[in-house]
Amino acid sequence: MVQIGYTLMSEQTPARELVDYAATAERVGFDYAVISDHYFPWVEEMGHSPYCWSVLGAAAQVTERLPLMTYVTCPIMRYHPTVVAQKAATMGVLSGGRFTLGLGAGENLNEHVVGQGWPPVDTRHQMFTEAIQIIRELFGGGYVTYQGSFYDVDSAKLYDLPEQPVPLAVAASGGQSAEIAAEYGDVLVVNEVMPDVVRQFNAAGGQGKPVYGQLALSYDTDAEAARQRAHALWRWSACGGWKVMAELPGPVNFEAATSTVRAEDVARTVPCGSDVNAVVEGVRKYTDAGYTHVALVQVGHDQQQAFFDWAEKELLPALREL
Repeated sequence: MVQIGYTLMSEQTPARELVDYAATAERVGFDYAVISDHYFPWVEEMGHSPYCWSVLGAAAQVTERLPLMTYVTCPIMRYHPTVVAQKAATMGVLSGGRFTLGLGAGENLNEHVVGQGWPPVDTRHQMFTEAIQIIRELFGGGYVTYQGSFYDVDSAKLYDLPEQPVPLAVAASGGQSAEIAAEYGDVLVVNEVMPDVVRQFNAAGGQGKPVYGQLALSYDTDAEAARQRAHALWRWSACGGWKVMAELPGPVNFEAATSTVRAEDVARTVPCGSDVNAVVEGVRKYTDAGYTHVALVQVGHDQQQAFFDWAEKELLPALREL
């Protein structure tokens, strides 16, 4: 049976509310929760972007059973991999073993803030591989000294580790990243329905490992209001795919790239309204492609509580039938 998660969308939600939403997601019956790790929102209308690691620490204390996961953290520029390893290990302890470290090669949107430019994709994948190697070694508990092409580590050691190593989830969007995920990851993350990437991951050694996806929806009893909200807050997702999204440096650039995107364009991939069957069919596309986990995103901060009520009473029971 597919596991249904809830997305703590930090780009549209103040920090305190994110913590409340984690507790509510557990109460209404979601199987896990993921949180985005951003410095900027995608577009200005979203309006927020708190530090997700502080939110995670608080979320671990207001939940008891809910698995938590970054979706995803980039360990190649804004954070040094040694720091990512320390944060993740601490979250493993605070959560009592409920934390998974989701990793990805990142976007210019969030990484350019440290003033080091934005490398080409092949270089980013090389940096990403080194970063994962460092994190894995530090999770082993001993001293780590590392000299790579991109990172040096001088006698680093983590003193607070969970009883079991934190699992690594690795994001992929093509063949090269799918191979990295198969070699180093315990979990594959592919946001969109990409059966080819799942097959490449399986062929490279990932067969049998969990596969996580994400489905955005805009719940509202007024379907037109839901469509307009999805267009205002989610049009960035229609800017031309990940190869474009990873390169744009700021919300103003996403605004320009999506200036011709219409509400109906967004609604083709984002179920809008209160039709349970539309969401079920959206999730079914993932399960048919081999995904084991799908995290839902409710677009719009102002409709979260209404979404939780609907999810508890109608949506989650329907999704359990998949």
